[in-house]
Amino acid sequence: MTRILFVCHGNICRSPMAEFVMKRLAEQAGLSGEIAVASAATTAEEIGNPVYPPARRKLAEHGISCDGKTARQMRDADYETYDLLIGMDRENLYDMRRICRNDPAGKICLLMDYTDRPGDVADPWYTRDFEATWGDVEEGCRGLLTHLMEANQGK
Repeated sequence: MTRILFVCHGNICRSPMAEFVMKRLAEQAGLSGEIAVASAATTAEEIGNPVYPPARRKLAEHGISCDGKTARQMRDADYETYDLLIGMDRENLYDMRRICRNDPAGKICLLMDYTDRPGDVADPWYTRDFEATWGDVEEGCRGLLTHLMEANQGK
């Protein structure tokens, strides 16, 4: 079982989008039982809040439900629980390493590292461009799934 935690600033836009897109992709690939996915925030600002309505609508446009998801903050213990901790931008990486007291096992990375265009996932909180964020998240999750499937073939 590969355990993945997607992380962004507030856990109401990008990281829950990645969580539910990845769950859908894993399900479609017949890997639901082999990949566990969750998401969290680097801050406490949105704890307990549901997925931001425009992000929820963007997921729904693609037939993906995020019902029941509420924001939670990343904890130091998540480093031991998850195999991969995937941030949405470089600021998230900085905060994730601070929360986890660095990254001795090399588990922390960016979602877009799994694409041909490494960098940050567009932040719709500031841009209001949820379509661009959707594109980044879907591309990153597809690249991550391909990476995981190729890694498992070598085992």
